[in-house]
Order: sequence, then structure tokens, then C-alpha cells
Amino acid sequence: MHDHVLVYRKSGLWQRNLLPRPEGKDKQYRFEDEKGVFRTSDYTCNKSAEERPNLYYPIIHPTTGEEVWPSKTRAWAYSKEEHLRHMNEGFIYWGKNGTAKIPSFKRYKHLLKNTGIVPQTLWTHEFAGHTDGARKEVRKLLESTSITNDFVTPKPETLIRQVLKVASNPGDLIVDSFAGSGTTGAVAHKMGRRWIMVELGDHCETHIVPRMRKVIEGEDQGGISKSVNWQGGGGYRYFRLAPSLLKKDNRGNWVINKTYNAEMLSEAMCKHMGFIYAPSQQHYWMQGYSTESDFVYVTTGSLSHEQLRVISDEVGEHRSLLICCKAFMADAEQFPNLTIRKIPQAILNKCERDHDDYSFSLNVLPEDEEEHDIEQDSL
Repeated sequence: MHDHVLVYRKSGLWQRNLLPRPEGKDKQYRFEDEKGVFRTSDYTCNKSAEERPNLYYPIIHPTTGEEVWPSKTRAWAYSKEEHLRHMNEGFIYWGKNGTAKIPSFKRYKHLLKNTGIVPQTLWTHEFAGHTDGARKEVRKLLESTSITNDFVTPKPETLIRQVLKVASNPGDLIVDSFAGSGTTGAVAHKMGRRWIMVELGDHCETHIVPRMRKVIEGEDQGGISKSVNWQGGGGYRYFRLAPSLLKKDNRGNWVINKTYNAEMLSEAMCKHMGFIYAPSQQHYWMQGYSTESDFVYVTTGSLSHEQLRVISDEVGEHRSLLICCKAFMADAEQFPNLTIRKIPQAILNKCERDHDDYSFSLNVLPEDEEEHDIEQDSL
């Protein structure tokens, strides 16, 4: 009947935000004096006299003149010096008529250092929503009448909103690696965050795309829409992740994935090496360029000295060419206008810890450009 939200941070650079103060929180400030509205808090702490002897001392009751001590299992929350300062500054409260047995501490609302509250570890459904309500939200939004089409465990938009309030700020980038029904992206979009959602299942077509279309067009007025005054806007791009360019053979060596044909390989290498893919009709070795005189040529063949000499002559003195090939048999220093790299090594050198890099070749799926034109920095 309950869920867990596990929180991790990569470093101390990330700090959690405070949550907005709920309206009911101010009801605690039910007392008032010449300084302003205040609430009271316990003047003792959960320490015994043996544990904190410096916090175990008598306080003189202002009405009776008698000594007041905390119970034996507790001590005062403040030292003698702090207590004297509290007395001088009027922070001690002895009840409405000054007849309370022990003092309380006055906490004035106007002295709050911030207007937020520290997030608690227990979030009730009144605060964060619940799965049944989330399922109904998605069903209504997608106009689904069949239970078999329901997403089994959608998260409430209210829950994701509270998480994003604590963990992020407007403009931050939110990543959901298991997008499911698209709740995280929808909420992030409405809250002015950038977002990336990843989904390998059919939910991308059946749930996420229809949902985000309604969010962008302002038709989604459920979830948190009214509370954030969401009226629609923005856009996104939809990519299909390409297969890994490299794979290991039976001997553990990195080789080019056979999934890639010549054109796919050239386009992927151009993107990965920082070139614009633009095959030339005149020169087979002009497959992409970075400047007007810098070009790239990608081939799965092994190049001989004679082949490199012919290419070098065609490139000429005023142009340069980066050659990415399977192998070469020549002294590369003999061709100053050529830079020769073996494809697997060239890619692995750009991959963190020699891991495969899946970011270099993305093919945009067909989409209605007018409906999903990029109007803000959403991904």
C-alpha cells in the first residue's frame, strides 16, 4: 500500500530545495504580542542531566519566583547564556496569564529565515497523490476505455511535482530513463524544466507521444496543470537510438558492427568526429567537412601506400583530409595533408573508460513538424 522514493546525489554540489509552506502551516502561529505573531516550541531537549550537565540548571519563574527544573530525563535546549539572552529579548513564553509550569520559546513568523519547509520523509497521498488517481488521470487524458490499455503503475503528477520542487530548479534538465507513461516529462514540461525521456517499450507510441501532444497543445488540463496555470506551448524532438557502432568479436577485439552499411557508417563517423555529413558527387573521399578545406573519408577497407598516395595527390596542398579506415599499410607521416585513424581506436578514444558510446548516431522518426516545432529548449 505504499512506495519508496530513493534519493541519491553524485556530489555535495547538489542541495535539496525547501518546499513551499502549506496554508495550514501558518495556523500554528496563533499567539500574538507587541512584536508580532508567533508560535511556541519546547524549551527542553531529549537529553538527560547526565548527558548534558551544562543544560541542566534552574530557571526562576517570573510569577511565583520559584526555581523551575526540567524533568530528570530531559535538559533545557539552551545554555544559561542563551537563556539570559532570550529573557532580555523577550523570547520566553510562560503562558497567556504567565502561569505555565515551564517556559516555551517564542518563534515569530516575521523572523523566519525562509518561507519554505524542509521536506519530510513521509509523504501522504494528500500531499503526493496515489497510483489509483494517477491511473485515472492517464486514462482520461488518453481517452482510454479499456483496462487492458492502462499503464499498470503510473506515478501521480503531484508526486513528480513535489520531487522536482525538491530536486531541481526551472531550466534544469530532467532525465527519466524508464519513461513509462511519460509522467515525468509531462510534469517537467509544465514546470519549465527541460527533459529527456527514454523508453524501449511500446509505451512511447501508445502513451508518451499522445500525452505530450496534448500537453503542448494545452489540451491536458488534468494533473498539475491548473495549479501551475499550464496553457500549453513548447515542443520536443523524437529520436530512435541507433545500435552500437562497435562490438567485440570472438577474440575480444573491438570491430565495426555489421549492422552498419557504408552510408550509415560514414554518417555516424562524421557526427562522432565533428564533421558535417555531406557526400560529394565529384570526389568519393569527400564524405563530410568541418571547414571549407577540411574533409573526412570513412571506409571499411584497408588502405595501401599507393592508395593513400593517390588520395593525397587529389586532396592537394591547400586541403586536409581525415581518413577513418579499418586498417592502413603505410607511413602516415609521408602524407602531410592526410590524418589517418583506425575506426575502432578513434571511437574508443572518445568513449569514457572505453565504454561504447550510444550518442553519436540518432535518426529522427517521422513526425508532424508543424505540431512539434521546437519553440523552447525541450528535448
